[in-house]
Amino acid sequence: MKKIAVVLAGNGVYDGAEIHEATLTMLSIARNGAQYQCFAPDIIQTHVVNHVTGEEMPEIRNVMVEAARIARGNIKPLKEYNAADFDAIIFPGGFGVAKNFCSYAFDGVDCVVIPEAENAIRNTVDAGKPIGALCIAPVLVAKILGDVNVTVGEDDAEANAIENFGGIHVKSTHGEIVVDEKYKLVSSPCYMLDATIDQIADGAENVVVKILEMI
Repeated sequence: MKKIAVVLAGNGVYDGAEIHEATLTMLSIARNGAQYQCFAPDIIQTHVVNHVTGEEMPEIRNVMVEAARIARGNIKPLKEYNAADFDAIIFPGGFGVAKNFCSYAFDGVDCVVIPEAENAIRNTVDAGKPIGALCIAPVLVAKILGDVNVTVGEDDAEANAIENFGGIHVKSTHGEIVVDEKYKLVSSPCYMLDATIDQIADGAENVVVKILEMI
């Protein structure tokens, strides 16, 4: 049975992993006959956001502890990820990707990526295995790899950032995927567009199906 690592940036769209994207990715993996293992960096998240008001809260939370809520406790530190043990890796979106995996949300193209995220992506590429990136995650991958073909839908700011990193942005709409054959990288815009949960399901499903075809 194929095994896919799913990397979570916390719990909740505004300061962590986008829960719909994460859950529907895991559902798609299972329904397509594969297994998944969740990972997250064992670090303090950048900040905590009240998901009702959108305001920052005076709390300190751990990214992996929060992500464990989505994973139902079955989660491992991202530093323990070994590409040799998996057939592919997928990064759902959420602002945590741009806040906890890197500083893109604050520093733009001058952002810094945490070592755990960079090592996971580079090691997967070196092993010749596929990578999935949903929502804002293609920006993270572009920052690390440079010359990638990816999509974040129709967002000009993020498209410009991707091209600044040396990549090529391809416009897309709901459920569509963009495949970079060189890096075996599959991306879909998901909630970078004004999407509904069923459209997110389509995007996650199409990414997972394509990745399983590439394994």
